[in-house]
Amino acid sequence: MSLKLVLVVFLLVKVVTSEDTSFIYKGFKSTQLYLDGISELTQNGLLRLTNDTKQQKAHAFHPNPVVFKTTSNGSVSSFSTTLVFAIRPEYPTLSGHGIVFVVAPTKGLPNSLPSQYLGLFTDTNNGNITNHVFGVELDTIQSKEFDDINDNHVGIDINSLKSDNSTTAGYYTSGGEFKNLTLFSGYPMQVWVEYDGVKKQIDVTLGPTNMDKPEVPLLSLTKDLSPILNDTMYVGFTSATGSVHTSHYVLGWSFKINGQAQQLVISELPKLPKFGEKKESKFLTIGLPLISLSSVFVIILSVAYFIKRKKKFAELLEDWEHEYGPHRFKYKDLYFATKGFKEKELLGTGGFGRVYKGVMPVSKIEVAVKRVSHESRQGMREFVAEIVSIGRLRHRNLVPLLGYCRRKGELLLVYDYMSNGSLDKYLYNQPRVTLNWNQRFVIIKGVASGLFYLHEEWEQVVVHRDIKASNVLLDAELNGRLGDFGLARLYDHGTDPQTTHVVGTLGYLAPEHARTGKATTSSDVFAFGAFLLEVVCGRRPIEHIGESESVILVDWVYDCWKTGEILMAKDPNLGLDYKSEEVELVLKLGLLCSHSEPSVRPSMRQVVQYLEMDVPLPDLSLLGLSSAGLTFGHHEDFGNFPMSYPFSMEKPFSHTTQSSTSVTESLLSGGR
Repeated sequence: MSLKLVLVVFLLVKVVTSEDTSFIYKGFKSTQLYLDGISELTQNGLLRLTNDTKQQKAHAFHPNPVVFKTTSNGSVSSFSTTLVFAIRPEYPTLSGHGIVFVVAPTKGLPNSLPSQYLGLFTDTNNGNITNHVFGVELDTIQSKEFDDINDNHVGIDINSLKSDNSTTAGYYTSGGEFKNLTLFSGYPMQVWVEYDGVKKQIDVTLGPTNMDKPEVPLLSLTKDLSPILNDTMYVGFTSATGSVHTSHYVLGWSFKINGQAQQLVISELPKLPKFGEKKESKFLTIGLPLISLSSVFVIILSVAYFIKRKKKFAELLEDWEHEYGPHRFKYKDLYFATKGFKEKELLGTGGFGRVYKGVMPVSKIEVAVKRVSHESRQGMREFVAEIVSIGRLRHRNLVPLLGYCRRKGELLLVYDYMSNGSLDKYLYNQPRVTLNWNQRFVIIKGVASGLFYLHEEWEQVVVHRDIKASNVLLDAELNGRLGDFGLARLYDHGTDPQTTHVVGTLGYLAPEHARTGKATTSSDVFAFGAFLLEVVCGRRPIEHIGESESVILVDWVYDCWKTGEILMAKDPNLGLDYKSEEVELVLKLGLLCSHSEPSVRPSMRQVVQYLEMDVPLPDLSLLGLSSAGLTFGHHEDFGNFPMSYPFSMEKPFSHTTQSSTSVTESLLSGGR
């Protein structure tokens, strides 16, 4: 082939790729978008990135590459884009993960993960300079591993999900006043992304669709994208699902190199589904017109049936509950979801009720429904208020509490369903699957992160009051999620928690909690210490031997540490595949958290730092750790319950002759 012919072919290719530097999608009917994962185009022309599936990713890209570098010096040209999007979660106050406008070297982003990775990166390539990826994230989950500022933010990402700049979602009025926007409100919003190739500045602007583009950008970043972007790149969107079902929609999109992207006319874009839209009843559209006068008798019987049915599904609803409407489930839906609370749907039974697996009739979301008796109505209003508040907690290591229902003499709490069940079944009674050390360490760090969020990072202090392996659930990827907030207490930062009834489980109860009745973050740390030893050793904090003796786990671990053989306390099922320094760290941290003096125990912030090895663990011998320092306090209200455990250095486990039992009691019996 002659040089002249090669040059002609090159110029033709250059023209083809350069021509496609401006496009607009007024909806996505009959388009040739590149789609993969769970993304799809709806009949009316919406780009729906995610649907009602869990742990999946979704991508949608303009099909042709865009030339970003046309100058001889290799500089990235100016570009701009605008899109109208909507994030619509299944539940109004609980969102899944976000959406990212992305410029990437390839379509599809095959090396990516769902959930907090947003279908963009993985745990191994996140932050790599070889990614050559630029993105603007509209994120609705706070992922601490990426230093997210909150659960409703916009961020500029360069090769990493740790944003180079981010801020709370909103916009500035012409008068300079900042107005918040909730990204997952379900309503459409518009975002503008602009890069000035001369000033090397990125501007991101957000606003509602009923107003023009705000004059002041939401956030800006001075950054030369020339080293980041290749000569040709692909532009599009990525999103992902986690454990909460959320639909991410794009209604319209325009893009332009060296100029302003064409304006989107909102009235020309496809409409979102109506909130709560359901298929029209066939009974009304087909059956009803066919009913004749001869069917009057059948109608009377039907009316009687429906009256009886209504009584069957009658709920308790008081005026003050109307403000909690989005959090309240219909009893009928929960009844059918659990197949009438059949025994075969039973997941487990605890001191506060029975838990059933369910599949919601319309959305097909899997849930866990906990039935709690509330014979006493004392404190019910305050209790529901706290349940609704806890429903706003969002952290990847917490089991989402979706809402509640009240009916006759019971309360029903609805949680997201965790497919792998509770952690305790993987630790005890010869489990089918033995968790290796790496899996256990990831679970421990996850629960610590979730508890740190409850204690210090949320708008109020949340004291869980019942931390133990049976209340840690495992998702599809065996990530640990702290659940069962039925005992949780809320109070404002900087205030003193009030005295309540003592609740919890023996072996996890802090001695000062038993004495004063006050549940604090420090008493949670004590329970977390027992949980650490439980996971590493594969033993319960208190194990019965016969009818009159009990084995105290913290004594055993202390004895092993005292004799210089602390690794002897680890679970024999770990085999040889473990990191001794990590096992030793967790065992020692468990002892430190189990100290009888609250002031000696670390905070959960410190616990996270120790587990991440950002800060060295204190030398326990320098803290004067002794058997007395690990002794549980006695509380007269417990009668014969063993609240003081003497140490014995003569046997590998120390024993007590008193019986041990759970002292959990319903939070609805008063004193919340």
